[in-house]
Amino acid sequence: MLPPSDAASPRPAKRIAVIPGDGAGVEVTAEAVKALHAVSAAAGATLEFQHFDWSAERYLRDGTTLPAGAAEMLAAEFDAILFGALGDPRIADNRHAADILLGLRFQLDLYVNARPCQLLDARLTPLRDRGERDLDFILFRENSEGLYVNIGGVFKRGSADEIAVQEQINTRKGVERILRYGFEYARREKRSRLCMTDKSNALPHGHGLWQRVFAALRAEYPEIESRHLYVDALAAEMVRDPAQFQVIVAPNLLGDILSDLGAQLVGGMGVAPSANLHPGRVGLFEPVHGSAPKIAGRNLANPIGSVLSAAMLLEEIGWPAEAAALREAVRASVREGKTTSDIGGSLGTSQVGDWIADRIARQGLGRPR
Repeated sequence: MLPPSDAASPRPAKRIAVIPGDGAGVEVTAEAVKALHAVSAAAGATLEFQHFDWSAERYLRDGTTLPAGAAEMLAAEFDAILFGALGDPRIADNRHAADILLGLRFQLDLYVNARPCQLLDARLTPLRDRGERDLDFILFRENSEGLYVNIGGVFKRGSADEIAVQEQINTRKGVERILRYGFEYARREKRSRLCMTDKSNALPHGHGLWQRVFAALRAEYPEIESRHLYVDALAAEMVRDPAQFQVIVAPNLLGDILSDLGAQLVGGMGVAPSANLHPGRVGLFEPVHGSAPKIAGRNLANPIGSVLSAAMLLEEIGWPAEAAALREAVRASVREGKTTSDIGGSLGTSQVGDWIADRIARQGLGRPR
């Protein structure tokens, strides 16, 4: 007797750590979890969720930010991390946010920050006469170095002679691995164009390293049309003619700024997803927007960025068909106006999540791959 085929065998359960965070992050994360429940039910597969109360409320209550050993526990026991947003006006220096989010990025060495900029519907872009084909690129931001390593200090704070120093770190290892990730992604996804950006004309030491590594690597990928643009020129070109871009690779700070520009071009921060990755390790998936304290708790926050981040999570754990179904449900919600008011709809946060989950339940997924 032949053994059952792999297709007929049940897939092992995947464990998802959920860190909702603060404010609107809690609301949108709930809708992403709702969508993931709908997807797993339609697929006949199992996602197991465990929530972690690492938030401003927890910090104010007992001083906890990221507990000792948390990163190691997440890496050992979970397949992915679904993250909300952090930030609370009661904590002026946002200490808890930096400790938790940056702590996880650095301790898990999540050196890739992947930010897709994909237009869901032509009416969402502020650019005239641009459609879905014109805005479909992904930006890979180096996520572990640059100005975000918090090396520096302040001398004579508060005086007229105050001096503040913030140092930027670029290593050959760090630069090479993010650039190689971008090239490998372009090759795998059959994207023919890659652009590297920096500010080496003003930062010749740190970004000169980016230039040298880029020159060495591009020779290994002759089938990919690779070029360099200074960051100011790239920002202008993203607005003038976004269709020319398919894959962009950027240093940490520059990628942070450019990806927010890209988010605005495709409909705003509410629809922008992201992933923090290190191939072969647990990844962290979060919407690009913040905790939005002014609208928190009012059922106004757009959950699409969080739901699309959940789709990236599904792809990363090896569920591509489910990820595609979730993205299509989001597209349908935008096409049919079943959205929050920031992109022209009249539904609340939870109602958008209900609509997306219901569509997945009605449409099904087809045979899982």
